[in-house]
Amino acid sequence: MPPIHKMVIDLAQAPEVVAKLQPQFPGIEFVPVKKDGALADAIPGADALLTWHLTQEALHRADRLLWVQAVSAGVDRFLTPGFRDRGILLTNTSGVHAINIAEHVLALMLAFARRLPQHLAGQRRHEWQHETERNDRPVFELHGQTVLIAGMGDLGKALADRAQCLGMEVIGVRRHPVPGAPFREVLTDDLLGVLPEADHVVDTLPLTPATRGLFNDDAFKAMKAGAYFYNVGRGPTTDTDALIRVLQSDHLAGAGLDVVDPEPLPDDSPLWEMPNVIITSHTSGSTPFMQERIGSLVAENIRRFIHDEPLRNVVNQSEGY
Repeated sequence: MPPIHKMVIDLAQAPEVVAKLQPQFPGIEFVPVKKDGALADAIPGADALLTWHLTQEALHRADRLLWVQAVSAGVDRFLTPGFRDRGILLTNTSGVHAINIAEHVLALMLAFARRLPQHLAGQRRHEWQHETERNDRPVFELHGQTVLIAGMGDLGKALADRAQCLGMEVIGVRRHPVPGAPFREVLTDDLLGVLPEADHVVDTLPLTPATRGLFNDDAFKAMKAGAYFYNVGRGPTTDTDALIRVLQSDHLAGAGLDVVDPEPLPDDSPLWEMPNVIITSHTSGSTPFMQERIGSLVAENIRRFIHDEPLRNVVNQSEGY
């Protein structure tokens, strides 16, 4: 690969990132972008870019751009025809959020299992709730239940490991099952056939043409009555109207939603008022260790780029992840 002479850092924390990278790579000019809309002015002459997004104006002015390191795991917003036609290398931060989002999903599962939303509502009403006085769903144990994880990337595998530690059975759904996986794996094409087996269904999918709206009326109807649904992948992989309908029908026991479509969730969405829905406003990736992990990944990829070694997390732009 050609050497990196100039790398633009388009992040809110750009000055801090530059301060950490510059001593490690003194031969590279790191250019921080400190405000929205300034990327197009900074990008000419840049060989590499670290960013959340790339506007068409910036892409048009990127006359030397060879590599984009996305700060996110999802990269659908980068994969425009203009970007793909340029042959620009794209890497993402898959794996950076695996630990914290996996823990977030477990928190949602345990909240439903122990009826925490109902207890918190009772606490606000100063109401002491007795188990024998309730008319809604009782508490349950995760041990012995089955979780289906749609999308077995780094996040899916991290969640599977933790779910197994709680004594749960795991079904992994992916396009290309891996031989010897420590849990059952099935093809995405078989999703409808295995959904009835799951007590919990977790959407960790990237957004691609194949996954957009994958969880629709047919998928929700195929799920076991009384099951729970969670989305920590990308909002548009789930048909929001279909999810609302199935929750209103009481076919599903509840949903834990960190991502939705659209975002932010409109004020008038019925999901806000449903007692069996937990909404966490796209915060599952938040962790005090996120910037440290991203920084380590970026530094390693810069080192690999300089030494003409394969980069980590190279995106297959035809598949979208």
